[in-house]
Amino acid sequence: MPDNAVLYRRRMPALKASSEGVEIAIWVVPGASRTALQGMHGERLKVSVAAPAEGGRANRAVTELLESLLGEKVTLKRGMRSRAKVFLVAKTDIDGVRRKLGG
Repeated sequence: MPDNAVLYRRRMPALKASSEGVEIAIWVVPGASRTALQGMHGERLKVSVAAPAEGGRANRAVTELLESLLGEKVTLKRGMRSRAKVFLVAKTDIDGVRRKLGG
């Protein structure tokens, strides 16, 4: 659970239901001192990762963090080379994802 968990008790605009499952809008901060959820960055969930933004390492770190928190397979849908990314949790519901992320 992030340090500022109070932010997650709100609606979580970072989550969006789609025909494929649930999309999670993420803002990634690579090269951080630790890998963790950090709160919100505008309408995106802010995630810091210790991995650098080279060779897809930061993307893999975010994927691994989300999969460990959600207990489900997560795939990067958009933003391969950007800090602004969208991940997909296939065939699941938005309420379950919100609950697992502490919202």
